[in-house]
Amino acid sequence: MNPLPVTKKDWLHDLHEIIYEADTPAGKLFDVVLLWVIVLSVLLVMLESVEEINNQYQSIFNSAEWVITVLFSIEYIARIVTVKKPFSYIFSFYGVIDLLSTIPKYVSLFFVGTQVLVAFRALRLLRVFRILKLYRYIGESQKLIFALRASRTRISVFLFAILIICVILGTIMYMVESNESGFTSIPRSIYWAIVTLTTVGYGDITPQSTLGQIIASFIMILGYAIIAIPTGIITNEVMKADGNPETTYTTVCCIHCSAEGHTANAKYCYNCGEALNQ
Repeated sequence: MNPLPVTKKDWLHDLHEIIYEADTPAGKLFDVVLLWVIVLSVLLVMLESVEEINNQYQSIFNSAEWVITVLFSIEYIARIVTVKKPFSYIFSFYGVIDLLSTIPKYVSLFFVGTQVLVAFRALRLLRVFRILKLYRYIGESQKLIFALRASRTRISVFLFAILIICVILGTIMYMVESNESGFTSIPRSIYWAIVTLTTVGYGDITPQSTLGQIIASFIMILGYAIIAIPTGIITNEVMKADGNPETTYTTVCCIHCSAEGHTANAKYCYNCGEALNQ
């Protein structure tokens, strides 16, 4: 019997498995090669920033960058054509990063200097989680994301309160200190309050009067207490998440909407309901 002809649907399905899945040998090989190309590209950008090296090997760097850009362009197009909903990938996190890491070299043909933006390719190294089968830790990351989402309202209120405190303290320091001390305006004084409250302490503006130094000391001590508040809020939500049953996640990617993070026993996509290829 003659073998069945390979249809376009089968070809796109196989290509999707290679590009999006890390559990198959071909998919893992593709991702490993992709990561090394990303590392090479970022390394080239770093070397180009060294004037002595760039002057000597500029033509080599330029040729290598064009080769890498073409490869990433082909990969980007392949990722689009292998999913049923291309816009779901294009506007996803990785889709935006992939686009930002591909277009700078083309843009540099019209605007000089934009090629350094290919450093965005370093963000694509996040795919290492899929390659090294670190999806066993995806459950923990999901708990952290859940904790951040659950505490976003309280953290927002907390940040708003901190902003009000910085405005008040900055205004007080503007009235207490003189222009010679650097407190030349209320916005600049608020900037000082934020820097002091967060215990960064650049030192570009410092109070000179005794009252100003007392207020600054109070703000510094207050800063240590304030740092602990959002930590406690998030920790509380993480502890709540730890009380839930452990869930195992895989690297299976939906061919319809490109959603990831499916549970090990999932048969359908949690986002669009499409059957998954386990």
